[in-house]
Amino acid sequence: MNIDEQHIWHPYSKIPNTVPSHLVESADGVYLNFKNGNRVIDGMSSWWSMIHGYNNSYINQAMKRQIDSVSHVMFGGLTHQPAIDLCEKLIKITPQGLDKVFFADSGSVSVEVSLKMALQYWHNKGKINKSRFVTPRGGYHGDTFGAMSVCDPQKGMHHLFKDVLPQHYFVTQPTLGNTKEALADLENTLEKSHNKIAAMILEPIVQGAGGMNIYEADYLKGVRDLCDRYDILMIVDEIATGFGRTGELFGCDHASISPDILCLGKALTGGYMTMAATLTNSEVAETIGVLMHGPTFMGNPLSCSAANASIEILLNSDWKKRILQIQSLLNLQLLPLKCEHNVVDIRVIGAIGVIEFEKPLDMKSTQERLINDGVWLRPYGKLLYTMPPYIISDKELTTITQAMIGVARSF
Repeated sequence: MNIDEQHIWHPYSKIPNTVPSHLVESADGVYLNFKNGNRVIDGMSSWWSMIHGYNNSYINQAMKRQIDSVSHVMFGGLTHQPAIDLCEKLIKITPQGLDKVFFADSGSVSVEVSLKMALQYWHNKGKINKSRFVTPRGGYHGDTFGAMSVCDPQKGMHHLFKDVLPQHYFVTQPTLGNTKEALADLENTLEKSHNKIAAMILEPIVQGAGGMNIYEADYLKGVRDLCDRYDILMIVDEIATGFGRTGELFGCDHASISPDILCLGKALTGGYMTMAATLTNSEVAETIGVLMHGPTFMGNPLSCSAANASIEILLNSDWKKRILQIQSLLNLQLLPLKCEHNVVDIRVIGAIGVIEFEKPLDMKSTQERLINDGVWLRPYGKLLYTMPPYIISDKELTTITQAMIGVARSF
């Protein structure tokens, strides 16, 4: 019996799984080594998290040292140096003013915490009617209930739960070229309903799992101004965009803005451990007071040690130059596909390259083709995209782009 196929749920799948899972025996650098002998380049960075690749010796050693000291201790009433060091690092590198840190378990939980922060903030100010959120269409913020409620209700993955989710405000999706119109719709919504809205939440510059949509930095600047004008908090979800992915250290940096609350995850630990963080400023934190949230594995020392090592590797490298090199190669290789009859759009920013097709891709056959070409990518609806590890060589990246081109030209 195939235990995995018959008994284990994989993300967004059923049991038995109709799309086979490939058994990973080991991984090194940008490569996944399957038990059947296949060796493939991971063009997904394990869902965008393994920015330094696999089996990184510096992170390995940091975690080995930590596990010999203490691998976990409750964070209630106790603390430890890895958490203190990580807090200090995050305050230093994130947008100005974000100096209070909540360590969470995963990206979805960091979003849940951000929503609770906003609600407690206004409750403690005596404005209990400010209990809704506003967010652009096309967004994705996670799979837990609070996070689901601020995902796109029509094109997202959570329409099954729409009748039990809190009802929030959804405004025009920002895209390249529609910034003025998108901001006008947001302002109209805030003008009418700001007394009911606690915060706006959005992904900066790139909407990730909702469709890999790229938009202009001026939209972020406009949102910051409108949030200030109408007295609502601004929450920025940098779970996918943080730590250099878009060419700036954080998506906010494209617009030189600082949100009231910031969510981090994915690449925080270099993909080694599940961990996230929610940061806010002193004014919000002091107004909240006691924040009613406390995960069992909050501030896990092993996760903190991985995060500290990952951030050190990133900051000690010429990451910005490398991201621009990756962006240049993605543009060179993928942009010519715009003339293909079945291609709707090509989108590139930083270490993100996206092909959008007219019709959805068949997951099983497309992945089989890609594996035969020595590449691991995960098609998503009409999208085929790559978000590779930053350590990838030009030759390895070209292997990915050529495999993507092969899919496009055989569609």
